Amino acid sequence: MHTWILAIVFLVTICAPLNYGSTTEEITTATTIRTDDISEATSGTTFFLPVSTVQHTCRTKLKPREEVETNTKPSITKSNAALLLLLGFGGFSILVAAAYKSLRKYVYHDEHNLDTVFDAGGRVSLSLTAVTVTSQLLWPADFLQSSTLSSRSGFGGTLWFSVGVIVDLLLFPVLSIFLKTRAPGAKTFPQIAYARFGNAGHVMFCILAMISSLIVCTSMLLAGKSALEVLTKDVNNEFIYLVLAFLFGSYCMIGGLGTTFYISYFNTALTFLSVTVFVLYTSYFPSEESKEYSSMEALYTAAICVEGPETNYEQSHATFRTESGLIYGVVLLFMATSTSFTDQANWQSRIAAKPSQGVLGYFMAAYLWFVIAPCLSVTATTIYFAMSLKNGTHLLSDNEIDNGYITPFVMNLLLGETGNYLLLTMLMMALMSTGSGEVMAISSIVVYDIYKTYINPFRKHLSPTSCVLCGKQKQLSESKMGGDFCTCSSSIGCKSCDVDITTRARVGVERIVYTCSVHGEYRRYEDGLMRYKSWCIILVVILLIPYGLIISETDVYVNWATLQLQVLTCPFLMPLFLTITWSKATSKGVISGGILGLSASISGMLIMGSTYEGGLSNFYVNTAQDYSLLTAMLAGLVVSGVVSVIVSLCTHTIRSEADAILEWAKTINIDNPIHPFRLIYEEDFAKAEVGDIITAKVMDKVFRKTKLYAGVLGSISLVIFVVILPAIALSSGVLSFDEFTAWIKGLQIYCFICTFVVVVLPPFEEGYQIWLQYQKNKRNETSSVCSTKQQDLNGESCKL
Repeated sequence: MHTWILAIVFLVTICAPLNYGSTTEEITTATTIRTDDISEATSGTTFFLPVSTVQHTCRTKLKPREEVETNTKPSITKSNAALLLLLGFGGFSILVAAAYKSLRKYVYHDEHNLDTVFDAGGRVSLSLTAVTVTSQLLWPADFLQSSTLSSRSGFGGTLWFSVGVIVDLLLFPVLSIFLKTRAPGAKTFPQIAYARFGNAGHVMFCILAMISSLIVCTSMLLAGKSALEVLTKDVNNEFIYLVLAFLFGSYCMIGGLGTTFYISYFNTALTFLSVTVFVLYTSYFPSEESKEYSSMEALYTAAICVEGPETNYEQSHATFRTESGLIYGVVLLFMATSTSFTDQANWQSRIAAKPSQGVLGYFMAAYLWFVIAPCLSVTATTIYFAMSLKNGTHLLSDNEIDNGYITPFVMNLLLGETGNYLLLTMLMMALMSTGSGEVMAISSIVVYDIYKTYINPFRKHLSPTSCVLCGKQKQLSESKMGGDFCTCSSSIGCKSCDVDITTRARVGVERIVYTCSVHGEYRRYEDGLMRYKSWCIILVVILLIPYGLIISETDVYVNWATLQLQVLTCPFLMPLFLTITWSKATSKGVISGGILGLSASISGMLIMGSTYEGGLSNFYVNTAQDYSLLTAMLAGLVVSGVVSVIVSLCTHTIRSEADAILEWAKTINIDNPIHPFRLIYEEDFAKAEVGDIITAKVMDKVFRKTKLYAGVLGSISLVIFVVILPAIALSSGVLSFDEFTAWIKGLQIYCFICTFVVVVLPPFEEGYQIWLQYQKNKRNETSSVCSTKQQDLNGESCKL
């Protein structure tokens, strides 16, 4: 429902012919252009031009600023930054983590489960999923590099940048629903490869997941370094990476993934509030000094008068017809898909929610995330152009613009030190959510896919369809089959387990002696894993510091790390997609497809990069060019997909529907015997009257409506963002003043609405969920007491 509301509001605000109190005629004498900013021949004269004709009379090319003393000087002291980040953000996050841990202990009673650490209980609400996904998608590039893109490609640059990411975000729920129905108990995507393909395929996908997380961590660490250096005085690399490691991992060790969801809410809320404050201060309640730069007339004059790139329509910034922006949008689509589909952190956010909440949450996140980059970057860039136009030259050097300094410069100039604190808050909030997600992603791979699988498995040499507890084959069909099958009872409703859990809460993990003959040994095994995961998280956080220092010494550029490293993961998209969705995919198919696709991707990048000026001797620049990236990713996708399909068709053993059911039985058997996925989906299974045996067909039946929602909402959203919105944007060449105003005001109003949704909805929905669980606990306690009294009364009825 929230998704539809946001979509309708956005279309109304964008499409409607808005009139904000000033028509073209009314502002004919309101737009002042100083001739000393445009032509040296008429220095000192001031004249007035109608906005409707300003684009034909004032076009000027800003002179580049010479590389002299920078205009962007840090204003936040190191001590203040440390207090804000370590005691403010870090201290607050630790308090939230402690509160969340208490909530799991006293309300949900599952703080002792290993899976709760990595899936937050598996029932995360729709709105909390949405704000978490939004927060993890908000990288520093959305605040810094989006302004650079607007200055280089005009309005269209940021729009196509956002559309490229949104398309990827809309495709992910459709894929993730397959994971939830084919492997509902899986905590990592490599677990599916292990169940289907064994060691070889599993190792490849583990390496892929680790590389993807390292790429994101590299981007986050370098971006955090750049942000702190541009905003904070006298910082060094050791201070920067120590602060970032603390922010990334401090609260994860206390509350696990669930705390990341709670912190992501605060991060997203603060980010949207900060953007809203910036927009309100610059566009609606500007100071007297900033009015000449931030009024709608000044913004339009700057966008029209400053000459744009040659690839733009009429070389204007006030247009969405930009060749470079469109190409970058397509490249970013592949990059974002590569990142999100192969990054375990994104799968964790999806796994932590039930299918319906996860699907709707991702769609809601797409509509929330979309507004941030266009709203902030267009406002900041046009204000910067207005300032530069008055000066006659760029106020920042080309190097400073490329490093994303437009937004910090504008916020500092208009809001002073408050602007720097606002930007620092936005950047650190984005880094905290994404960084903590990666810490949990790496830790989950180490715990589930390395330690539990190879170093210390509970039971060795199991087949994919065997019971973990007894080692015997599980029955995969409702029909009775001869043979020695598993007869282990479920932990759901197990009286001995209930006694063990109560005893453990009273005497502690170190002194408990489990009495359940079926599940006791596995509970002791998981207690050991709980201690191991804590040390694992600590180690990952500590290793971030030397890793950050190493990549700083290599002089890796932020842009290169963010863009070009995706070439390494893109060739594995199709093998991963086939692993999750196609029963005929084989180990030989996905491995050969991934390896050959990677070779094609790297070759395409190097070949295309060598065609630019300087060739591969200018490696960092030319391998990150738009066409180098586009060639690499297309080559990797096509080759990996074709090879994976052809080899799988030649090597698969699926000959009937029964064979396909057996293949998916391997992945459905991925489960925790003391915390089975049936417990999470008990209400869904009860409505569908599911029996003891769960198959892929049963899961498809139970979540048929969710699949329908994913398909319908995905199609409608794609039409909105890929057809309707681009059609509206491309229908105009150079924007008129009314069109310009409609877009700016539409984005700003949409931002205000999203801010309200982000701030209000998640705590309301989460509070309601906690209250429902509390009421359920009270009913269970009443039922338990009544049962005890009834026994004491020799079977007589009991009323409480």
